[in-house]
Formats: sequence, C-alpha cells, structure tokens
Amino acid sequence: MSEGHRTARTHGSAEPEGAAGRRAVVVGGGLAGITAALALADAGVRVTLLEGRPRLGGLAFSFQRGDLTVDNGQHVYLRCCTAYRWFLERIQGAALAPLQDRLDVPVVDLAKPEGRRLGRLRRDPLPVPLHLGRSLATYPHLSLAERAAVGRAALALKGLDLADPTLDTQDFGSWLAAHGQSARAVEALWDLVGVATLNAVAGDASLGLAAMVFKTGLLSDPGAADIGWAHVPLGELHDRLARKALDSAGVRTEVRTRVTSVSTNENGTWSVQVPGERLETDAVVLAVPQREAHDLLPPGALDAPGRLLAIGTAPILNVHVVYDRTVLARPFFAALGTPVQWVFDRTEPSGLTEGQYLALSQSAAQGEIDLPVAELRERYLPELERLIPGTRGAEVLDFFVTRERTATFAPAPGVGRLRPGARTKAPGLYLAGAWTATGWPATMESAVRSGVSAADAALSALGRPRPRHLFEFEEAA
Repeated sequence: MSEGHRTARTHGSAEPEGAAGRRAVVVGGGLAGITAALALADAGVRVTLLEGRPRLGGLAFSFQRGDLTVDNGQHVYLRCCTAYRWFLERIQGAALAPLQDRLDVPVVDLAKPEGRRLGRLRRDPLPVPLHLGRSLATYPHLSLAERAAVGRAALALKGLDLADPTLDTQDFGSWLAAHGQSARAVEALWDLVGVATLNAVAGDASLGLAAMVFKTGLLSDPGAADIGWAHVPLGELHDRLARKALDSAGVRTEVRTRVTSVSTNENGTWSVQVPGERLETDAVVLAVPQREAHDLLPPGALDAPGRLLAIGTAPILNVHVVYDRTVLARPFFAALGTPVQWVFDRTEPSGLTEGQYLALSQSAAQGEIDLPVAELRERYLPELERLIPGTRGAEVLDFFVTRERTATFAPAPGVGRLRPGARTKAPGLYLAGAWTATGWPATMESAVRSGVSAADAALSALGRPRPRHLFEFEEAA
C-alpha cells in the first residue's frame, strides 16, 4: 500500500462540527469512481480509491504498442454532456479535449449507384429546430420525401415525455417505422447517430433512451450536439491528470488492488477487504460493472439483486490501421453503405511522426467482435480503399484491433426498470457506474453523473455539505 492520506485540497470546504474523520472507500477507478472520490474529498471526506487494474480510466484508457500510444477505443462527447465537461475542468484537461465550434459531420455514402458521395450533417446559428433545417433539406443521402418524413418524426420525438415509463418498454425501430421512417432513413440518419451513442441499432434500443439521446443532443439547444474528443491519449486525461487531481484532493489511490468483500460492522461502519489489508470506513461506493457489483453486494442491499445480472452488455470493436503516408485530410467522418461506421485520425495523439494512423469505431459489433484479425483485415482494408481514395497504393504498416466485449450495458427495451439508483437499502453503501439509473445511455457522461449522484447521497448521509462547484454542471444543462 502507498503512503498515508494527503491533506491538500484544491476544492475542499471547511470542516463542520461533529463531522471530523468521516471516511469513504470508492471501489473502482473508472470515470464514475474518480468522480465520486473527487466529490467526496472536495467535501472534506477522507477517501481511499481502490482499482484492480494497474491504471485509472476504466474502459476509456490508453496503452503502448511499440512507439504508438493507442486508445482502446475512440471516445467522443457532446456539448450537452455537461457533467463530463465539468469533469474535464475538474482535472484541468478541458483544453486537451476541445469541442467543435459548430456541429459538422462529413458522411460518405458508398451505396449510391453513382459511387462515392459526400454529404454533411451540420448546424446553423439558428434556434431549434431551424438550426438543422438547411442541413436536413440538403442532405443528399435521403430523398426529398424521406427528408420531409424525418422532420415530422423529429417533431413527434420532441413531444415525447422522457418521464413516461412506457417509453422504456418500446423499441425505437418500431416507433420510427410507425412514424413513416424508411429503412434508408433509419440507416442514413437515425442509426448513424443512434448506434454511436446507444451502442445498438434502432430495433434493439429502448425508445426511452433513444428519445433521450435525440431530444437532448439534437432538439434541446442549437449547440448541444457539437462534438468533442481528446486530442491527447485518453490515458493523459483519465489516468495521469485524474491521479494528479485525486492526489491534490487528498485521495489515497491504490491500483492493482482487488476488493474481495464488502461487509457491515456492528457499529454501522463498513469493512472493505483487499489482499493483506482490511479498510474500515463510514461509506462505500461501488463504482464497478454491474456483475462485479452484484458479487460484492451484501445480503439485503437491494430488493432484487438479480436484476443487475439481467442488464445485458454490448460490444464495441475498434480497428486500427497505420499507413506509410497521409491518406485522409479531415479529422473524422461517418460512412454509409459499408461495414465501416466512423473513421478518426489518431496520428498526432498517438505520437506517430510519419505516415497516418486511422481508427475505425464499430459499435453494436456482436457479429464481428470475435472474428480473427486476418478476417477483419480482409474485410476492412478494401472498404477503406473505397471510402478514402488516398489509401489506394498506400502501404499498410500496421493493422490491429481492440475488442471491448462488454463495452456498455445493452440499451434494450425494459432496461430502465433494471437500473438501480445510487442508494441501496444498506445505509452507507452506494452504487455508481454508467449502468445505474442516470437517465443516459452508457456514455462517459452517464459515468460521471453516476459518480456525482453516489457522492451526493453519501454526503447527505455523512452530514457533509455539497461542494458548490460539484453541481455547476446541472445549472449549465
């Protein structure tokens, strides 16, 4: 174990009477756990963060492959992701993951008989819904009738009440069909956005979660869907800068430390067992995947703990290609009429100094997640040649894949009733993770929001004031 608790705090508050010595253990060092630990420490709680892996960041991390620094997958966020934006500010990393000035998504279509065709989804400086009016009216990948039908469906979607629990019982694909959306419209617009944000095609996604994505991202504020992404390796943000922030807040952070059990004591406190040490604490936040949380929950903590096991998972595949020359001039694009979904230029963040490194992000990848690398190479390199003329004749210096078989929870109809809130029936025990009841799909935004919710619940029980800065993102929403 590392040295004792550090006392410096950058956002701390004064110690209220009778609250001295409050302790909390956060299990899990992903975005949810980091957020919970920072929020608790900023309120003056003595926090220990335990992570089984040798690094922080959960499923949004980096690793070395020779001289390349590789992100396990391409992660983006939107301007409407106010909690994740708060998180970036809190760890002093906002400048390293900037947002677009204005939504602009190039969309390359290979399905048309006339061959490769480029369209764009972008917004104008106009109020909702006019901000997307010109883009939709000129979107070349849909017919005039399909564009008109999309507009009508968008207005119907805007009218849905996200608090209506029946939305979670329906699938988005059936709702789209009932509102006049052709298969082409689903592919070229609704799934273009939905698969990347929900990690499911429309027919497999809860209407409630899909409506939340489209209402919040496209129909709430003109700039809500502007895209941001890390211009440095994710490990720089979610590991190095996060550790620095945790250290400054006084959090004791332990990696390579697997929690084996969590139990209550007779005096109402908790014991957290790790190899070679037993930590006594006043509060525990389980910020781990749902199956791991299920295994650590003490009896009676949830009315129906088996529901956690009923929350399915969905995979994401990332294909990485390094060329001997620059083949793509734009930072990213989306694709239609091809297995390729989204392509990102990762050259500069990876540290590559010659050639170009492209990453393909393939969500809802159930059919490909276990395919051999050689088969994926045969599948994707010809598609890249069709999509990017500059690749023709370029030499492939490296080709590899990263696989996250349980990248997100599956946003299937009915999942809403399975997702628990931050509080459990066991006083002092709280849950965090993108899979908990945040109202969002499994995104970095959902993870951060869950950490805030768990910390807020714990602070209330511990008699600690909420740090003012912690809830600034709610006002910006």
